[in-house]
Amino acid sequence: MVIQRYLLTYVGVVLALYLHHFIRAIEVPRDPSIQDELSQPPTITKQSVKNYIVDPRDNIIIECEAKGNPFPIFTWTRNGKFFNVAKDPRVSMRRKSGTLSIDFRSGGRPEDYEGEYQCFARNDFGTAISNKIILQVSKSPLWPKENLDIQEVHEGAPLILACNPPPGLPPPAIFWMSSSMEPIHQDKRVSQGQNGDLYFSNVMQEDDLTDYSCNARFAFTHTIQQKNPYTLKILTKHPHNETSFRNHTDIYSARGVTERHPSFMYPSGISSSQMVLRGEDLLLECIASGVPTPDIIWHKRGGELPAGRISYENFRKALRIANVSEEDSGEYFCLASNKVGSSRHTVSVRVKAAPYWLDEPENLVLAPGEGGRLICRANGNPKPSIQWQVNGEPIESSLPNPSREVNGDTVMFRDAQIGSSAVYQCNASNEHGYLLANAFVSVLDVSPRILAARNQLMKVIQNNRTLLDCPFFGSPIPTARWFKNGQGNTLDGGNYRMYENGTLEIIMARKEDQGTYTCVATNILGKAEIQVRLEVKDPTRIITGPTDAVPKKGSTIHLSCRVKYDPTLKVTVSWLKDDSTLYIGNRMKKDEDGLTIYGVSEKDQGYYTCVASTELDRDTARAHLTVLAVSASPVNRMTTFPKARPDRPRDLELTDLAERSVRLTWIPGDDNNSPITDYIVEFEEDKFQPGVWHNHSRYPGSVNSAVLRLAPYVNYQFRVIAVNEVGSSYPSLPSERYQTNGARPEINPTGVQGAGTSKNNMVISWTPLNATQAYGPRLKYIVKWRRKDTRESWNNVTVSGDVNKYTVTQTPTYVPYEIKVQAENEFGRAQEPDVVIGYSGEDYPKAAPTDIRLRVLNSTAINLQWTRVYPDTIQGQLKEYRAYFWRESSFLKNLWVSKKRQSESFIGDRTRGIVSRLFPYSSYKLEMVVVNGRGDGPRSEIKEFTTPEGVPSAPRYFKIRQPNVDTITLEWEHPEHPNGILIGYTLRYQAFNGSKTGRTILENFSPNQTKFLLQRTDPISRYRFDLRGRTQIGEGEPAKGESPSPLNEAGDGKPIWDVKASPTSNWANITWNHKFDPETEFVVEYINSNKTMKSATDKPFMELINLTPGEKYIVRVFLKGNDTITSSNITFNTSAAFTKSQGDIATQGWFIGLMCAIALLVLILLIVCFIKRSRGGKYPVRENKDVPLDPDDQKVDNGSFDYSDEDNKPLQGSQTSLDGTIKQQESDDSLVDYGEGGEGQFNEDGSFIGQYTVKKDKEETEGNESSEATSPVNAIYSLA
Repeated sequence: MVIQRYLLTYVGVVLALYLHHFIRAIEVPRDPSIQDELSQPPTITKQSVKNYIVDPRDNIIIECEAKGNPFPIFTWTRNGKFFNVAKDPRVSMRRKSGTLSIDFRSGGRPEDYEGEYQCFARNDFGTAISNKIILQVSKSPLWPKENLDIQEVHEGAPLILACNPPPGLPPPAIFWMSSSMEPIHQDKRVSQGQNGDLYFSNVMQEDDLTDYSCNARFAFTHTIQQKNPYTLKILTKHPHNETSFRNHTDIYSARGVTERHPSFMYPSGISSSQMVLRGEDLLLECIASGVPTPDIIWHKRGGELPAGRISYENFRKALRIANVSEEDSGEYFCLASNKVGSSRHTVSVRVKAAPYWLDEPENLVLAPGEGGRLICRANGNPKPSIQWQVNGEPIESSLPNPSREVNGDTVMFRDAQIGSSAVYQCNASNEHGYLLANAFVSVLDVSPRILAARNQLMKVIQNNRTLLDCPFFGSPIPTARWFKNGQGNTLDGGNYRMYENGTLEIIMARKEDQGTYTCVATNILGKAEIQVRLEVKDPTRIITGPTDAVPKKGSTIHLSCRVKYDPTLKVTVSWLKDDSTLYIGNRMKKDEDGLTIYGVSEKDQGYYTCVASTELDRDTARAHLTVLAVSASPVNRMTTFPKARPDRPRDLELTDLAERSVRLTWIPGDDNNSPITDYIVEFEEDKFQPGVWHNHSRYPGSVNSAVLRLAPYVNYQFRVIAVNEVGSSYPSLPSERYQTNGARPEINPTGVQGAGTSKNNMVISWTPLNATQAYGPRLKYIVKWRRKDTRESWNNVTVSGDVNKYTVTQTPTYVPYEIKVQAENEFGRAQEPDVVIGYSGEDYPKAAPTDIRLRVLNSTAINLQWTRVYPDTIQGQLKEYRAYFWRESSFLKNLWVSKKRQSESFIGDRTRGIVSRLFPYSSYKLEMVVVNGRGDGPRSEIKEFTTPEGVPSAPRYFKIRQPNVDTITLEWEHPEHPNGILIGYTLRYQAFNGSKTGRTILENFSPNQTKFLLQRTDPISRYRFDLRGRTQIGEGEPAKGESPSPLNEAGDGKPIWDVKASPTSNWANITWNHKFDPETEFVVEYINSNKTMKSATDKPFMELINLTPGEKYIVRVFLKGNDTITSSNITFNTSAAFTKSQGDIATQGWFIGLMCAIALLVLILLIVCFIKRSRGGKYPVRENKDVPLDPDDQKVDNGSFDYSDEDNKPLQGSQTSLDGTIKQQESDDSLVDYGEGGEGQFNEDGSFIGQYTVKKDKEETEGNESSEATSPVNAIYSLA
């Protein structure tokens, strides 16, 4: 180690080695009892300001207060020399204080006590010092006597009346008045400068109507001194005659005053410079002359004036920038202009800085052997120098301290020892001021103390999160552990979570968590402990609450409120009406079951709330009471007719159109028997999110008109939704649109942050402005960034308004940046945004924790300590130190162990922690890493450790059977985790019958025994069993159970009975009765020939699915977690599943019938089609134009033709009627197909008679091709 330190010294990194030995500093609690007992170096608590100006008429008080143990002694220096307070009769020091009082009632001059004072507070452990207090007495000197000549000046010329007040302390306030004490009127032509002079940009003849006197007011002495007045004589070309130029618009031309180009009266020249300190106000002034009087405008070169921090004074002749910073450096110019021309003056502003803190040193409390550091970092311009002192003396001249080393702004301590306590002073100074800070280093050796009350009783509600506090203090920092009921296991893991500050969290308090908890705080000097008794109570629940009711007026109504609560707590039941305390009058009666109201009236209508509360919790139930009027009264439609959602509002109208507001009026829709309670106004805009409706505002149901506040540059459209107790109406039809004018943004993007996604970049992201925040077109964002705590200029880039991030590349690893994102649109920029600190990307840590030390606390936990890594090696934000550990082997032979790696995280910059969840009697390995936002760093060296024996887990598969009335059989298997060498089992059991219990009997078994037969001596009682395994350390976790009910008990005595099954082919519904609480969980076990299945539920029924059809099942129901509390077995059979026959489908009757029906339908359809076809056939008509009829052709008297062939058959195309006559069939031919013919006639039977001209022989031939066989009717008659 020595060689390594020398090597590091040669390369200049000895700082890194020392920082490896630092551990967390001890925090002294603010408990007065601790503060009074501990030895502490002095601390200055109150002192006078550095520059202290006093009123000469009052006594002088110089304050200095300090604390410490023992109480400090105070001394003073004046002008660097010891100030003997006792020798000066006018000076006294207050008791128990260092405050000085200088009394001048008996004479003396306050000026004699001016000078530099410093207070020293000392005790046995160090000396604290105050700032150097510069005491000055306020002065108000007289104005020197002077004779002032009359000031002659030409009209229109500039003029300066000098004030030159006497130098006062502090400087006086200046104002101008006439000798008759009339204030001088000031405007942009005549005004007072910051130096007190009175400036006339141009003189007018009326300025000689009064005289001018400068007055100085001295604040401390409350005196005003007046200078001899100035008298003016104005030389003018035209005597003052108001009527001669009354109607002139230009008073200067009317009086013959020559117009003049602007020129600067103050400051002189075209440029000047000014220096201001960071944090102060910058005041720039430009006063110009000219005719007409010039106007002043201010600008900053290369940028804009900082919005929100600027103000204009003295008629815009002065510009004030509040709270300046380095970014306000630059060139500012004022532009003076009138109609003749303009002039410009440039002011170069340099911002310097007195020292200001980056890291102010803080008190450091260490234990012997520990290390730490004091850091004193300050910034300024120029960079301040750091000087260290010890107990008020320069650290270079103090006694040597081998455990201390000074390295610039850091003092490092290692291996601190008792007796090295001291007060250190850090002085950061430059030419503009200084900072002085005291920080003590106290080395304490304190045994553990627990700051909480002893023997506490804590009551909690079951299943709630519970915190048991154990605040402790000690030096070295103690380690806290919790135990329950005096057992040796530390509580951490599972349902318990241990915090570093000593608090034990019980994640979900259960009945078995009741008991006495002991917190033990231990360090090398001893230990302290407190006990907390925890009682877990049942929750308060309203099991039967009030329900909504509609009683008639004059009737009696009962509102139920039955409460279940923990019997050890006192419950209070109260009632509220409409959320206010209900007064129980003569008509009301409150009992343990609820509230009864006699003679119900209208005033009883409303919401009633039952409140059941204990000291720990409360429960409520609510119901609404609606009172019906008697039948003789008018019917209330609200209670008679059904309620529904309201109809939509209608007829929306916009009026009172303004720049940023509009009045919206609407007509309500029908409330549908439920009063409208609210109106919701929504809006839609068509620029950014057209078609999307947003909530605008909400109004009571009693209004139908509202003034809506609007944002700039939004094309609004509104709609209204009505709400009642049933629900919301449909939205109204939209209103007409209303477009507001644009403006510059009023806000900047929110959610600005900077974070790296890789080690050399930083992504700046933000939440963009929405449609109602853009305020104008062409929205953009100006993104600025620069490294923090540097004097770099801002980098900036402008991105479009739809972008929400920008990536800065080529950044150093994990460096803080100052970030600003400013919104801008066509109308201008938003105000200057706030600076947000972001960080560039992280890289993996470069170093691992060192000096890892392990200490076994018990069989399942170890205490871990390490030396933190140097901050520069983290290369990011330290998230945690993480320990990786894995189980190498168990000391039990033939026990397989999992070597899966586990981890324990220690959040923040810590140097110690506890690793729990270990297996006893095992060998482990452990290594540590540092974790930042990027991930794990390199791994430390591997440490090996072993855990001692522990107590075993509960025996497995603990079964309690009762094969007959006389015996009970207990069976179990070895614990899953023996956690050591198993030396036997311990069984405790006792008989019970209802609330009566017998004595507890103890049995010890060998480690190989896994069965026990108990002979019952009492056939009526049942038994409770508690079985635990044992190692050399003690007994382990219990396996508990109760014997089943005796076999000869009646069915009514069983806790679970009447199990029934309703099966089908593949599922069954199982129901049962029980006498447990409603939310008790049960397990349904069902067994077939292949396997055993289980399902859990908290209902008294269950549906078993996916069962095998045609199978026999055995079912029982038992209490979850205790299969000895069970029902009797029942059996049921699932029905056989439906199966299809494997025979030929053609032989099935249903199939044959179906086919016959289909054939019959097809036949009928064919007959219909043939009939339709025959009626539509063509037939020939003989040409008769030139050819006479054959003799065989005989004309019927009624004009019809009798067609027949040589075979005496009906002609083609004809049809015989049912009475034996033959009717001509209708032709499908169109008359268009034939030539001109005679007039057609219709016979009485509807047949057509006429002469046709056959167009073609082919058509006639086609007509003859119609066969008689195609007509079923013809076919029938042909057979006759």
